[in-house]
Parts: sequence; C-alpha cells; structure tokens
Amino acid sequence: MTSEHFRRGYNKHLLHPWANFNELGKDENKTVITRGEGIYIYDADGNRLLDGPAGMWCMQLGYGRPEIAEAVSKQMNQLAYTSSWNVVNDKEIELASRIASKTPGDLNRIFFTTCGSTAVDAALRLCQLASNIKGQPNRKHILSRESAYHGSSFLAASVTGKERDKSAMDVLIDKVHFISEPCFYHHPSFASEEEFCDFLIDELEDKINELGAENIMCFIAEPILASGGVIVPPKDYNYRCWEKVKKYGITYIADEIVTGFGRLGHWFVSEEVMGIVPDIITFAKGITAGHIPLGGYAVSEKFLQELSDDKEGFMYANGFTWSGNPVACAAALASWDIFEKEDVFSHVKEISTYFQQQLKTLEQIPLVGEVRGVGLMAAVEASMQVSNGNDRLEKDYAVGELVDSHCQQLGLLVRPLINLCIISPPLVIIEAQVDELVSILKKGLELTLADLREQGIWQDTELSHNTSNAKRALSS
Repeated sequence: MTSEHFRRGYNKHLLHPWANFNELGKDENKTVITRGEGIYIYDADGNRLLDGPAGMWCMQLGYGRPEIAEAVSKQMNQLAYTSSWNVVNDKEIELASRIASKTPGDLNRIFFTTCGSTAVDAALRLCQLASNIKGQPNRKHILSRESAYHGSSFLAASVTGKERDKSAMDVLIDKVHFISEPCFYHHPSFASEEEFCDFLIDELEDKINELGAENIMCFIAEPILASGGVIVPPKDYNYRCWEKVKKYGITYIADEIVTGFGRLGHWFVSEEVMGIVPDIITFAKGITAGHIPLGGYAVSEKFLQELSDDKEGFMYANGFTWSGNPVACAAALASWDIFEKEDVFSHVKEISTYFQQQLKTLEQIPLVGEVRGVGLMAAVEASMQVSNGNDRLEKDYAVGELVDSHCQQLGLLVRPLINLCIISPPLVIIEAQVDELVSILKKGLELTLADLREQGIWQDTELSHNTSNAKRALSS
C-alpha cells in the first residue's frame, strides 16, 4: 500500500498532536512511516530517511533491536501486567535499583509513570503535597524559564515556556512564573556570556525576592533546554541557579527527560556535567530506547524524610494504570544491557565532537544564524534577519517547513521547530552517517535559501503554516 492510501485514512480518522484545526483532514503530504532499520526509517513508498530526531529524542539505539523485542515478548508471555496499587513486580524493582545506582546524591527512591509529561506532572504534585504536609499551604508558586518545555499535561504544559506555540489551551497562570531563557544568541545586547549569566542569576534572585521564598514551591529546569531550541546555557549557569535556589530552601527539579540515558554520554548529567544534586530528577524517552512508553522521577531520601512528621497519614494519591508496567520495565532493562554491553555512552562522547564540528560548518550558509548544541543534540536556527516585520512568526514557520520538505526529499528527516531544525540522531550513529546527515541538511538549507532568493531575499510575504503551501506562499 502507498502513502496516499494510508494518508486517506489519516485524514479521515486521526487527530494528531499539535494539529491545526483549519487543516484537519486536508493534509496531502504527511509522511507515512512503515518500518525502521538501524538509524534509518522507511516510508510507505519505500523511501529511506535518516532519522535526524531519533523519533523524538528517544530512539537511542536505533531500530530493529532483536534483544529488546525478545525481552518484551518473553515478558509478555510471562507476566504482561501488574497493578501498582496492590502488588509490585520483579522488573520494576530491578529497574528502580539500577536507576538509583546512577542518580546523584541520595536520589534513591524511584516513581514510575508513563511518559515525560506524566513524570513532570507527578513530580509537581509530590511537591504540592509536600507543601501541604509541612504546613506551608502558601508555598505553591513555581519558577520556570521562557523557552522551556516540560510536557503537555495540564501542570507540565503550565510550566512550559514556549511562548511561540500558538494555542488557546488553558494553563495554570497565577502560580507559575518565568525567567529569561539562557540563550546568549537571543540576547545580543550583552557584551559577553559571563555578563549575560550574571544578569540571569540576578534575575532569578530578584524573582525569588519579589514572590517571597516562603511562597515558592520549586524551580524546574532542563539542563539543556531541548524542545525550546537546544539552548545550551552559559558556563556555570545551572550550578549557579541550583546554588541560588538552595540558598532560599526551594526544591530543585532537574528535567532530564531528554538529557538522561545517554544523549550527552551519561546516565544523568545533573551531577556529572553540571555539578549539581537536585531534589528530584525526571526521566523518560531514552530509558526504553523509545520502544515502549515509560517515565518517572527519582527523589531524594532527604526530601521524603521531611514528610515523615506527617501526623495525619496523608497518601500520595497519584499514579497510573501502567505505572511500573513489567513489559515497559523489561524493555528498559534490555536497553540498559545494550548501553553497557556496547559501551554506547563512551561512543557518544567520542562522536559528539565530530558531530558538533560538522554541524557548525553550516553557519557558512547565509540562511543560518547559529548552530548550537552539546553531545548528540543540536539546533540549526535560521538567521534572525529572515524574521523581520510584523509577520515574523509566519515567515519563520514557512522557512522551517521548507527546510524540512527539502531534506525529506533528499533522505533526511529533521524536526522543524518554527525556524529551527532540531537534530538528535540515535546514539549509535557513526562518522560516515554524520557526514550523510550534514551533507543533506546543507543541501536542504541551500535549496531553501535559493527559494528565498528567487523572491528577492527576505521579502515580506503572506505565509501559510502548511508545508505543501510554504513555497507557494513565499512566491505569492
């Protein structure tokens, strides 16, 4: 069956995440994926695409891993399900023990959820409960950052700072506060990254004093802002934020949903890379190498001990039907075994330098404003000069979609994020495949630039969000 056949069913029956209602049922170009092999995926027409985003930051080991499939099949035959409400299974115990062996400090207690959004949501609810048990009902304010992404459940979406996502969805407003994104490229008025970092830390302390430390429940932060544009903060920024937050007795949540499980060559980066020991670390995505949904958080023993004076015996009434599911945990354990057997994280550390160096060469293209990243995560951002005028957002969407369209035709799947191309390939990528990725992305950017030049560089035009209409919109 061809992509066109599947696309008809998609347009008739599916409502996909981040859908535009005015385009519902009208998509003529949606790529239909039917299989994967190594770091490549194949569409229904047999076209091969290098998987630039590794699914969604999660296909750490690529596709077609029989060890994981066999472990999942064996577990399904042995024990497909247990309810965390009244029993515990052996696989979740083993996985929790392994995770606790890799977390920093005393973060030895593991709570399993179904994905990253539910991990963040559950961690925030734990913090809310802690404030109530400790007799601090006013301590409910949350600090986050602009351009942060923490999920799409109500609480997780509320602490997400991606203001350029156009949505009318409700979020919690009165108790969530955002400080500036730590992106030096977006703040050119500062003379140096050091000066910019000083500003960010001062801003954080000013916000704490403005709200009153006694009213602030937690600060939640990704070590590297992933879906917000692979924003790599200034040196020592994460450490200084943690230091400041702990000075005022505020809970620090490190969102390692993307950075955990190897994306930077470490199980977790909080302590080993950033030098911090959070109170809570959330995780998901790479834990099962993308094979089965699983998420959770690790919380410190000290944090939980502070709740031991609870005289009322309040319950942590939070959980999910598939919390600690034995099949998901079996997939995680099998992935873990491969990480160790193949020394995948050492490979990430070795290949990352080459990966970042090759991507950096794309800055020679006039369309590219900045290439930034660390480990095996990077973003290529279109030049800000493309985005002048009142229709900046529409222009940025169209440019990103053009790059995406050209790259797919050339054999590379990228993740367009408005005017950004997010690149986070499977951790097992090798140098020759890095060369392939960068070569195709370079061609895609050059073709997009040619489209723009065809119309007289950076012309003010009315652009559509539909990829199939992006080039036509640029020429209108």
